[in-house]
Formats: sequence, C-alpha cells, structure tokens
Amino acid sequence: MELRSRRFWRSLLAEVVGTLIFVWLVLGASFGPLNVLQVALAFGLAAATLVQVLGHVSGAHVNPAVTFAFLVGAQLSLLRAVFYMVAQVLGGVAGAAVLYGLTPAAIRGNLALNTIHPGVTLVQATTVEIFLTLQFVLCFFATYDERHNGRVGSVALAIGFSLALGHLFGIYYTGAGMNPARSFAPAVITRNFSNHWVRRGRQGGGAVPVYWVGPILGATLAGLLYDFVLCPRMRGLAERLAILKGEQVAEGQAPPEPPGEPMELKTQAL
Repeated sequence: MELRSRRFWRSLLAEVVGTLIFVWLVLGASFGPLNVLQVALAFGLAAATLVQVLGHVSGAHVNPAVTFAFLVGAQLSLLRAVFYMVAQVLGGVAGAAVLYGLTPAAIRGNLALNTIHPGVTLVQATTVEIFLTLQFVLCFFATYDERHNGRVGSVALAIGFSLALGHLFGIYYTGAGMNPARSFAPAVITRNFSNHWVRRGRQGGGAVPVYWVGPILGATLAGLLYDFVLCPRMRGLAERLAILKGEQVAEGQAPPEPPGEPMELKTQAL
C-alpha cells in the first residue's frame, strides 16, 4: 500500500517544497513594472530547475493541473493524485506567505500576479487558459514518456521553455495562470480574489474560477489527446483501473523498494 512507502511520503514532501520554492520565486520575480520577458524567464527557469532537482523524486509536478493530467492518463493512482494536489496547494500557500512576510508593505499589493485584461470575457479567458495548459502538459507528457528511445535535449529545459512560452503569450490575456496552486496561493494570502474569477455578463451575475477550470480542462484534454491519440498506450480497462487503485504500477516504475516496503508508482522516467 502506497501510504506505507517511505518513497511515497518523500514524493509528497518534494511536491510541498517544490511548489513552495516555485511560488516564492516566480511571484518575487514579478514585482515592479510588468516586464513580460522577465516574468516568462522566471517561470521557465524555476520550472526547469525544479524538474532537474526533484524530477526523479516526485516528477516535480508542482501543479495540480499536471497531476490531474497524469491521473487522466492512468499514470499514477487516485490516492497519489489527491495527496499531490493537496501538497501543491499547501506548498503554494506557504510560498506566498513567506514572500508576503519578506516583502515591504508598500508593494505587497502586487503579490497577486494574475490579472485578467478588462476586455477579456469569461469564454475568452477560459479558452486562453485551456490552450496554454494544453501545450504545457503535452510537453510534460512527451518529455517524461519512457517509451521515447534516443530522445535528444534536456527534459528540464524543454519543460521550462514550454512554461516560458505560455507566459510570453498569455500574460496580457489572463496573466497566464496555467497552475491553480500558483494562482490560488497569493489570492489566499492577500484575501483578494478580485482577479481570480471572471464574472458572467456585465451585471456580474455570479463568477467562474477561470484559474481552476481552464487549466484543469486543458490538462484533461492534453492527457486524453496524448495517451489515446498522439501516442496511445496499449492498456485495457482493467489495467488502467488497477493503476488508478494503486494495485499496479505504470510503465517506467521506480526500482522496487527495499524488502519490507511495498512497491510504489513512479510517474516519470527522466
């Protein structure tokens, strides 16, 4: 059982620490006048660094949308996915809290990076987030796919460039969320959700959490597209269900645990 595995808990710790560092770095690099290139590079370099450091431990998802895509593709168990997402949200909030405590009060108002352009509608904002996350998660799947023989280049850099690309395009539309934990964390710390939601219609009749809905939909689409169309995995329904239940490991699993510990799932092969 995964809960009895030390490696499982190390993976969770890696996701907490990784998301904490990621949120702290990218939000801290975004203070001051908006510089799209600076922000995009900060996100890309932070992601590349964390994949290099933590990829072999947990996969360095540091993003609930990425974890959800791996769940859709039956590449990790439901239990691990839920624990990962909770760890990422907690790590993100902790990172935003640390940054808030270190930041002079005069500029704390800039902590919430996501800003939806006034002319962008609910449908437009959600669609932008879907496509930004779609390309990012497709890059994650392709670079982590253990079936690729003789691939060239760096996995960490590929993921970093993909995230930077998303921000170069998306900052002026939605602030380029692409990561619910990163978007949610500063909103919680500043207690300011004004830019976290897009209201329906001009009269403001209700609101939709674009920074959750868009990335999750984009990640779901990416997981289905990659695993069933672009690079299908020949798995039956029974095998997929066994992986989701934690009864069977996916391809590219880690070496067995030492005797006395249950075997656990590894979601990537770097």
